[in-house]
Amino acid sequence: MPAPYRVFVVLDREYGERLSELAAKGPVWIVDAPENRAEAQKLWAAHPSRSRLDGVTTFKAADDCSREETLIKELDTIDEHHGAYSADPPYTVLEVVGADVSERIKGELARFGFNEFQATPNGFRAVRPLPTDAAPP
Repeated sequence: MPAPYRVFVVLDREYGERLSELAAKGPVWIVDAPENRAEAQKLWAAHPSRSRLDGVTTFKAADDCSREETLIKELDTIDEHHGAYSADPPYTVLEVVGADVSERIKGELARFGFNEFQATPNGFRAVRPLPTDAAPP
């Protein structure tokens, strides 16, 4: 059985050089901040053939936006790019770096079918079953 398709979301604005190690494990969405963008640009140059399904994507977040709010605002876009209408099979694991799971985050992730949550040393992991209708009609 293949490993589940997982997507990483990094909310730490100073994650920087650690990005290359994480990107080797799967697709990464990382908040666009100077240190993170510099590392993302290095990875884009080194791996120009990587796609949105296996590469690094940066996203904007307001400086005054909490990490919780930043994640919640990005969930629809992440699901659009890695969910059933864009990937076969769709992602079933979301690994978040830089935020703890809150009841609000659990509620928002439940909209996408995530029903299992585990704390990790740097954030949390959310898991959902593979949707029965994973492939679009």
